[in-house]
Amino acid sequence: MNICDLAPKYIRAIMPYQPGKPISELAREMGLDEHAIVKLASNENPLGPSPLALAAMTRALQEAALYPDGSGFELKAALSQRYVVSSEQIVLGNGSNDVLELAARVFLKPGASAIYSQHAFAIYPLVTQAVGASGIAVPATKYGHDLDGMLDAVTPETRVVFIANPNNPTGTLLAAADLLRFLQRVSPDVLVVLDEAYNEYLPDTAKPDSIAWLKRFPNLLITRTFSKAYGLAGVRVGFGLAREDVAGLMNRVRQPFNVNSIGLVGAVAALEDVEFVKRSYALNRAGMMQITTGLRRLGIEYIPSYGNFLSFRVNGGNAGAVYQSLLKQGVIVRPIGIYEMPEHLRVTIGLESQNQKFLQSLERAIGESV
Repeated sequence: MNICDLAPKYIRAIMPYQPGKPISELAREMGLDEHAIVKLASNENPLGPSPLALAAMTRALQEAALYPDGSGFELKAALSQRYVVSSEQIVLGNGSNDVLELAARVFLKPGASAIYSQHAFAIYPLVTQAVGASGIAVPATKYGHDLDGMLDAVTPETRVVFIANPNNPTGTLLAAADLLRFLQRVSPDVLVVLDEAYNEYLPDTAKPDSIAWLKRFPNLLITRTFSKAYGLAGVRVGFGLAREDVAGLMNRVRQPFNVNSIGLVGAVAALEDVEFVKRSYALNRAGMMQITTGLRRLGIEYIPSYGNFLSFRVNGGNAGAVYQSLLKQGVIVRPIGIYEMPEHLRVTIGLESQNQKFLQSLERAIGESV
């Protein structure tokens, strides 16, 4: 017998997560100059890291031979002050993906089920399957979450509901009133994971006061990340906020050094860099306008987005051909067939020059595919 046959069937059945194509890989494949390639595939901040974070991380390299603070004391203290929660309510993760996995490890098991929306983040079914639980994908409404349908899908075996707001890859947003109504109606025996990875890209008027809900709903877990607006995707820092007992269980299974020392100090400094986040928000708004205007000019349908990305539809089943044409022109976007959206591609909002190159290359790609 092959040793791999001894692994659980639900592990062997997992389809690994496919990240966006790296610049170096495309350069090798196509013989392109790396510096001429524009990567708009992974929802990264085109401004790079916060300058304050970059300076702090540079200084921290001097102590790279030492293990990080396993408790993340300074980062928890900074998050506690920013969000007015106790340190005991915080779970640190190697990106928010890590926090999502911790929630699955604690609250799911074989025989239990998790609920998520069609077209929602691919990590939800992955972490569910990895612990042997069943995943229930509720059909989307206009590419967004159908909260009533998700409530109807809850069974006595349901232990977790994942909600992304805004949602990746569609960019759709749920109204605060609808989310609050869901929390009021769902069973208190079900953990509601509210994934707010793109929260910093929302205008203030669209942001739900979700952290205040923690006092009302003991079954709420909020996850956020430093990978997007703060520009720290490469050092992997995320966090979860929950009631003390929920966070305590998750911290029991968390690896003691799951966040590296460079990321810890970078995240503390990034929290202080309010002006950088404002710049990132403003750049994203301007870039979103630039790309949506360009797509309308080309007659291309898109899903209005509240994130730092946009999903657009390529007519005629030519999304694959358009994607390949963009690659040949040195522009990396993201195919999203794995999200049951085979006719769509997703593009990250970049700098003005990057957005312009994307639009010019897309026009050429569309012309070639006709």
